[in-house]
Amino acid sequence: MAKRGGFPGGAMPGNMNNLMKQAQRMQKQMEEKTKEMEEKVWEASSGGGAVTVKVSGKKEVVEVVLAPEVVDPDDIEMLQDLIMAATNEALRKMEEESAEMMNSIAGGLGNFGGLF
Repeated sequence: MAKRGGFPGGAMPGNMNNLMKQAQRMQKQMEEKTKEMEEKVWEASSGGGAVTVKVSGKKEVVEVVLAPEVVDPDDIEMLQDLIMAATNEALRKMEEESAEMMNSIAGGLGNFGGLF
């Protein structure tokens, strides 16, 4: 008569416990790194340093610094472009580091026996 349920040789339940422990460790690492990333600040400049923008890991602009010579009332569009360029670069840096951090943690997924 065929066996119902269970795993042949009893191997899977032990592996499942190991998988759960590994997943819990990864979750804890993710929480720690997420908090670390939220507290970090990235900076980028444009216009040869005329505009500097700082963003947080929460994707918030935390500071904008303008050199006095870049403030030209007759050329507001240039100032807007410089602010946009610096902001986008700072956000790109933050996203890139965040992705690297996630990949370093998720690299352990290969140890789940091909389940993921």
